[in-house]
Order: sequence, then C-alpha cells, then structure tokens
Amino acid sequence: MYLKSIQLINFKNYREANYDFTDSLNGIVGLNGVGKTNLLDAIHYLSMCKSYFNNLDQLNINFSADFFAIHGVFQSDNIDGVSKVSCIQKRDYKKIFKLNQKEYSRLSDHIGLFPSVMISPYDSDYINGGSDLRRKYFDSIISQYDKIYLDNLIQYNKTLLQRNILLKRFEEEKFYDKDAIAIWTDKLCMLGNEIYKKRKVFINEFIPVFNTYFNKISSEKEDVTITYESMLHDNSLDYLLKDAEKKDLLAQHTTVGTHKDDFSFMMNGFAVKKFCSQGQQKTFLISLKLSHYEYLKHVKNIKPLLLLDDVFDKLDDQRVEKLMSLVAEKEFGQVFITHVQKKSMENLFSKSDINFKIHELIH
Repeated sequence: MYLKSIQLINFKNYREANYDFTDSLNGIVGLNGVGKTNLLDAIHYLSMCKSYFNNLDQLNINFSADFFAIHGVFQSDNIDGVSKVSCIQKRDYKKIFKLNQKEYSRLSDHIGLFPSVMISPYDSDYINGGSDLRRKYFDSIISQYDKIYLDNLIQYNKTLLQRNILLKRFEEEKFYDKDAIAIWTDKLCMLGNEIYKKRKVFINEFIPVFNTYFNKISSEKEDVTITYESMLHDNSLDYLLKDAEKKDLLAQHTTVGTHKDDFSFMMNGFAVKKFCSQGQQKTFLISLKLSHYEYLKHVKNIKPLLLLDDVFDKLDDQRVEKLMSLVAEKEFGQVFITHVQKKSMENLFSKSDINFKIHELIH
C-alpha cells in the first residue's frame, strides 16, 4: 500500500497544492515555516481521520477560508485499482470523510484501512506528559488492527461519561439511586475487562519488538522496557468499582478503571523521563515508533506509511546513519521524511539502493 498523490485545499498554510509521490522514499525539504510538517499532517488525516497535532479540526482551516479539503489516492495490494480518500471540514459543520465517494457514517470504520506511523518532535510528550497521552498512544496502535477493541474503547468512554454525569447529579440532588448507577457500572465492567485483556496481550507481544529496534539504533547496550500499569492486575474491575463506591460519590467521578491505566518507560532501571539525556529519549521514542510500525505490519500484513518529521534533531551522526539504513530497507514501505536542507537529504538517500523523490517546498 502507498499514497500515490494528495491534493490540499485551504489546509493550514496551503491554499491549494498537489503532490505525486513515489512508493518508496519521499523527501520533503524546505525552510522552516513552508509547510513540511503540515503536509505530513495532511497524510496523517487520510490515515487516521484527524490531525496528529491539533484535536480541533476547524483550527486547521486556512484563516482566510471557510473550509479545508484533503484528497488522497492510495494504491493498495489488497484492493483492486486505487482508493480515493477525502476529508472535508467546513466551519461550524461536521467533518465529512469519504472512501471512493461514499461517506462514512462512523469515522472508526476507516481506522486501520490505510495505517500510518508518525515520528515527530512532539512525541516527547509521551515521556514528559501525563498517563492519558501514553494510554491513548497505545490505544491508537491496537485500534488500527482490532475493530472490536476500538468499538469497546468508544463505548467505554461513553459509558464512563454517563456514569460520571450520574455521580455528579447524585451530589447535586443529594439522592443516590443504586439501580441507576448499577446499569452503567455493569457495562463499564464488561467493557473495561475486555480492554484490559487486549492491552495486556498487546504489550507482552510488543516489548520484544521494541527491544530489538532499540538495540539496532542505539550504539550503547542500555536495558529498556515498557511496563503496563493497571489496577486490574491485582483485582477485578467489579471489585474495584464496588470498593470505590463512596470515594466515587465524594469525587463525583469514577476513580478506578482502565481509564486510569498507564505505561511506564524505563532505561537501566530508571525512569526515562527523569534520568535520560535528550539523545537517549529521542532514541527511545524512535525505537518505540519503529516497533509500532513493525508490529502493525506483522498483524495486518500491510506496510504502513512511515512519516518522519524532523527526526535528525538531537541524534548524533552514528544514530542518524543507523536510522536511515533501517528505513531504507525493504522491510519498510513508503516513507516520508522532512528536512531543511535538500543537499543533506540527497546525500542521505543516495546511500541506499531504493528509488527516492524529493519535494522542495517554497514560500
């Protein structure tokens, strides 16, 4: 699978632009501010139905326009001919997403058809940010290959919201309805248990892949691991919710469940966040994302798109060489890489035997 072409209309800093891509290495070069990252984000939209960087779709409309549109043409090994994907967002209207001119009733039906992996400087938030960012990241991996998991996750969040609304109402009205809360508690238990089981299986399979890629990129022999932290390791969700009943009423929200899970990143027995250099953190994150790629490729039997935005910052020359030699291998499919200097990009690409194409963006 690969993206043959893309058209942008009123997307971020683009008024209108068209690009044709090669099925292997694609370099996106130009000075800061010309739209290199925005182009990668448009590709991410076609894969995941949303921006990698901005949760509010309407903020991605060019300031002088009333809508944005992204149209992409994919060539897939598993689908005859080509697939046309369109994303249209008008101001004050619902986002429209289409596959071959047919509009989706649920955006979740598109997730996983054209998988992608983005590596960006913003990924440092996975290390330095809260548990919700790490949890959502790993959920996004599983959701690209497991539709049931994605549906359960959506229903869990809706159920959690309804349960929290009810808990808040109990406090406001000074009245507790045991039967009413039990409906949402039972549903939360059923969905939470399924989510927990899938996360546990996933992380056990993912860690060996991650360790392999870290060792390929790192010139040092650090001991790295990812630990899945969940209240459900020691107790059932049913028990946890019953035990937290009074606490939930006082807090006016659900204090236990899989929405409290976390994933800890460790190197040599210490937290990556506190005890690792910026270079080590960058290596950790790139290894994480390449493992993400490898895992998706294996479970879906499709080579995802690999989007590399400003990945060379804070990496020494040796690690840059290792990274480029990895992504130039035939195990990877279509790759997009941003860089400021065209000559540097040509030098990096010319060291591989794979065809490449460089797109130079100009103000």
